[in-house]
Amino acid sequence: MQQLKNASKLKHIVLTSHPIRPVSKPPRIHWGEINPRKRGAIVGTLTTAAHRNVIGTHSGSYSVYRALAVASGALHPNHRADLTNTFPVVPIGPHPSWGNPDRIVSLDPFGAIVDEVYADLYKQGYDIRPTIAITKAHINLPEIQDAIAKGRLAVDGKILKDGGSLVVTKVAIEPVWHLPGLAKRLDVSENELRRALFQQTGGMFPELVTHPDLQVFLPPIGGMTVYIIGDVEAITDPHRELAVRVHDECNGSDVFGSDICTCRPYLAHGLEVCTETAQAGGAGVFVYLRKEGRALGEVTKFLVYNARKRQEGGDRADAYFNRTECVAGVPDMRFQELMPDVLHWLGITQIDRFVSMSDMKYNAIVNSGIKIIHRIPIPDELIPADAMVEIAAKQAAGYYTEKTVPNLVTLGKIKGRSLSD
Repeated sequence: MQQLKNASKLKHIVLTSHPIRPVSKPPRIHWGEINPRKRGAIVGTLTTAAHRNVIGTHSGSYSVYRALAVASGALHPNHRADLTNTFPVVPIGPHPSWGNPDRIVSLDPFGAIVDEVYADLYKQGYDIRPTIAITKAHINLPEIQDAIAKGRLAVDGKILKDGGSLVVTKVAIEPVWHLPGLAKRLDVSENELRRALFQQTGGMFPELVTHPDLQVFLPPIGGMTVYIIGDVEAITDPHRELAVRVHDECNGSDVFGSDICTCRPYLAHGLEVCTETAQAGGAGVFVYLRKEGRALGEVTKFLVYNARKRQEGGDRADAYFNRTECVAGVPDMRFQELMPDVLHWLGITQIDRFVSMSDMKYNAIVNSGIKIIHRIPIPDELIPADAMVEIAAKQAAGYYTEKTVPNLVTLGKIKGRSLSD
């Protein structure tokens, strides 16, 4: 009897802590509609359960930190973001690809402008949060300074400033997955996809198998950052050249300069090609995806490092992927099929200079309907000695066909200066 009384009190507390809204029906999502109102808002917040129309919540892997902040009392669980003056510094889109359900399945194309296109829903009490933010910034790499010192890049005062400061438009994107479209992209049934997601997250999201009506999932993974160099409008102008580098995260090399792989050199090389293309009147797009260790994670990557170096005969190209597969069960989990979505969001239909040797990336982009004119490899002189094993292993495994890829010097000149670095 006492338990019933306690339950009654708890019910009363829950009901009175969530006042009745004028409208409580969740928006319906019609993925692929070019009109954002017809498409419907993505509501993944927790302030009003009746408004939710997705599985999961915002902020990707950072949602767990939010839970800790709530648990510790540092954050009120019903905090609603004040989006005043947070709108994009430059407009991007809409592009025709935003209305194609096959082109974009892993992000919300309207994610940067939700407070604008769903303003009336905000007024009705819906807590709709952006999944894309667009701002301006300066980045400065020693390699860019070196390129200036050696005459490969020139300070122009607009794109590249004194001291090697590079002016960029910076875009942060959280993942938003349309499960039917994702399943189609991976060539599996939606039921198989939902079951795998449910099981491999330890049952963290039961709605994956109990609510087939919820077709959008906000996964607890890292998103991506896009760095645009030059005029944003040049990205979709067929008369202006576009350089693109798609880069998968490698914290050890990208940030701390580890020389066991080519990631940091390729990062700097990609930025240099993008900068030179932008200075010639085009644009450069650098996409940085959170896929540490080929999406296997940093712990797995370091375990593989140890296994490779301790094996008989030392680190060898012929055992490079074998040791990864022994530890992780698979040599690579990046599934580049989802990667082109961000390029379609930007409205890209042709890439003049694709700064990559990866056949996986190239094939994913071309198969998605984007034309690539030239593929640009990393120059031999930028490959660290310890990374030669990686290069040899990737070539043997068919990651790329180095001999068929033209070097920068064969692509001509921009503004009288060689593209070769």
